[in-house]
Amino acid sequence: MKSFADLDALVGAVPFTVVADLRTVDTVRGRAESYPDLLPALMASLTERARAASIEASCALDGIAVERRRAGAIVASQDDRLQGRHEQELAGCRDAHDHLVRAPRRPVDVDLLLDVHRHLLRYTPTPGGRLKRVENVVVERAPGTTRVKRFTPVPVAQTPEFLDELIARYHGALDAGRHHPVLLTGLFVLDLLAIHPFTVGNGRVARALTHVLLQDAGYDVTRWVSLDAAILVSPATYSTALLDSTADWHRGQHDPWPWLRYVVRGLADCSEQLATLTEAARRGSSKQERVRTYALRHAPTPFRISDVRAALPDVSDPTIRLVLTRLRDDGLVEVDGVGRSAAWRTTR
Repeated sequence: MKSFADLDALVGAVPFTVVADLRTVDTVRGRAESYPDLLPALMASLTERARAASIEASCALDGIAVERRRAGAIVASQDDRLQGRHEQELAGCRDAHDHLVRAPRRPVDVDLLLDVHRHLLRYTPTPGGRLKRVENVVVERAPGTTRVKRFTPVPVAQTPEFLDELIARYHGALDAGRHHPVLLTGLFVLDLLAIHPFTVGNGRVARALTHVLLQDAGYDVTRWVSLDAAILVSPATYSTALLDSTADWHRGQHDPWPWLRYVVRGLADCSEQLATLTEAARRGSSKQERVRTYALRHAPTPFRISDVRAALPDVSDPTIRLVLTRLRDDGLVEVDGVGRSAAWRTTR
């Protein structure tokens, strides 16, 4: 809400690096409109892969850790015999994500926030779908066991008012069309996290809403490449950018650019990855070349053959294994383990 009080003063002058990244995002957006028709099998596979990566990464950013095989089964809705709080929260994150994707699209409002939060905590003993009722603070664990207060959110009594104003100002800014919608999405998420409207789950709600706001604005890249997985690569940078941009937020004297630079750069990285994956398929690169490019440039760390299979659904397992073996022999990747559990990573 504080970020939308005077947008022209706050983000009227966009730094050059952000302009360049927004140009990348817009260029790929224009090309991506035809991808589902031109490359239906690839895009369907990327959608499923991004779904799983986003659910697991968003949970991991909140310290929710589930053994890989169990996580895969829960995210795939193959096993809801949930064991412990972390598995409950993972299943809730899955349901919240799927609800947003599959439900009829509706404008972002407080009811939608509450609905996402309700799904997020539906398997836990903690009640979901209601705003915080006790004051909360944003803390960071310092070395050892000490917790350090980093930010004091909006008080309980003012939370409904701040949320209503944030949503109204956001929609007004979109309708005015004076500022880039990706920047408006970043500012909405920044203010939502500063308000911190829930007792738990604020980060997961905010990240889920990020996808919705971007896709509503026509930026579907996060449907095919996980922004949450990109954030998980550098969680410390994510936290630092957020903390730097919430300093003096209550007085409306904060600097949004550390956060916006981080968000826009992450979206540009996802856009570049999507462009590379689709370009290889469109220009008819050999299957071995596509496996090599994916393994060296786009695979998660570590990755498994199942990750390659999901990203390249038209490539057979023998071809994948052949390329990985050659890359290992050339010293470009290394492997830990054997069979399905083998974990690969680049050496660079």
